[in-house]
Amino acid sequence: MSEFIEVEVVYALAHQQDIVTVSLPEGATAHEAVEASGLMLKYPEIDPGGRNKLGIYARPARPDTVLREHDRVEIYRPLIADPKAVRKKRAEEGKAMKKGGGAAQDA
Repeated sequence: MSEFIEVEVVYALAHQQDIVTVSLPEGATAHEAVEASGLMLKYPEIDPGGRNKLGIYARPARPDTVLREHDRVEIYRPLIADPKAVRKKRAEEGKAMKKGGGAAQDA
């Protein structure tokens, strides 16, 4: 008889997040957890390992990563802007930056 593990699969949008707990056989991969969660049906834009990167507890993971009991598989949305390019553009425009990424206010 095969043992099963429980893992969470998380997909966060700008104003909501979906967390689904799934039971999978031992040896299941991150990609299999995403498929079993049903989130790919609810959000057709999800493409694990392609357009969307995966992680386990905020650490990058490949789709073929074998999961352990109580892992949390996170589906990351693609960035809408390259953070390095944004910082470089602000620097070129001469805008001072404050902690948190916004423009600094004059004192």
